[in-house]
Amino acid sequence: MTQHIKKIHLIAAARPNFMKIAPLYHSLKKQKWARPEIIHTGQHYDPNMSDAFFRDLNLPSPDYHLNVGSGSHAEQTGQVMIAYERLLMDQQPDLVVVVGDVNSTLAASLAAVKLEILVAHLEAGLRSFDHSMPEEINRICTDHVCHRLWTPSPDGDKNLIAEGIPQNRIERVGNIMIDAIELTRSRIEAEKTVHQMNLFHQSFGIVTLHRPANVDRHHQLENIIQILLRLSEKMPLVFSVHPRTEKQLKRFQLLDSLKNCTNIILTPPMAYIPFMNLIFHTSMVITDSGGLQEETTYLGVPCLTIRPNTERPITIEQGTNRLCTVENLESEFYQALEHPVKYSKIPELWDGKTANRVVQSIHQLLKPIALI
Repeated sequence: MTQHIKKIHLIAAARPNFMKIAPLYHSLKKQKWARPEIIHTGQHYDPNMSDAFFRDLNLPSPDYHLNVGSGSHAEQTGQVMIAYERLLMDQQPDLVVVVGDVNSTLAASLAAVKLEILVAHLEAGLRSFDHSMPEEINRICTDHVCHRLWTPSPDGDKNLIAEGIPQNRIERVGNIMIDAIELTRSRIEAEKTVHQMNLFHQSFGIVTLHRPANVDRHHQLENIIQILLRLSEKMPLVFSVHPRTEKQLKRFQLLDSLKNCTNIILTPPMAYIPFMNLIFHTSMVITDSGGLQEETTYLGVPCLTIRPNTERPITIEQGTNRLCTVENLESEFYQALEHPVKYSKIPELWDGKTANRVVQSIHQLLKPIALI
């Protein structure tokens, strides 16, 4: 009897999504019963950066590109729903896997469930409890419409149960971002970025900023830049400048002060392998990113997150992450250098084997007798 090959759509929209789908794509490709297909919505599309990430993660070109592009939250969500619905009706996948919390995550989920197609959310259950964050709205809505919810940590399970989601829809599988690190570890370690920047034999920090609360307000951004200039006197800083941040630095006439500082190295957004080579060697990360909180926890690197909250509290409870404000960023920096977290540990199931657990879950989910 011929086994039916299951067609599985993996939705990607932004760089963090690529890191999450890559380990799962490679694990599914090894299965005789699965045919994974990559759907790039184009929500955040820089050809150079997308291509670089796909190369770094050994991913093929997307099977389908929706070419949605930028726009308001409503425009992006609506356009992805319209474009992806057409593709769904034509291709009829057995399962749609969405990852993370961008607009495309919610849009693809809604398009699929309305067509009665199974949808699973990888990285489910994360909550910042801050409804002013668009990502929080995406997370909540996505989790409530998806059929299977794969969580990275116990707080994810707890949050979903508290919202009334049945236990049989929830499955803790671990953190897929760690799989991406282990998938590429040998190439990251062989990369020469830290040598090329002449940083190999000294302590240095890494900075990333992109959230509107930090970069869209003149006073806030100027204060952060002034602090970075002072901190760079203690150690060199590599500042990977997000396009949104670069736009605001120019708008507020703050870019020249960074360019004129000999201890701050400005770079455009970097591909995955070169950037992770820096993370492997850095003494400190200053960020408002979500993924870096997890990667630094796994690698034991002190991380200062300039946010009032985090959807990844386990990185604070068990890891190396500290939430801080602009007002205490400087003192937290010196505190982290002088008194690193002594009792940090790697959370359970953050072991580089999450993709395999997800594949097993998919296999069970797509059996003919599966009931959702």
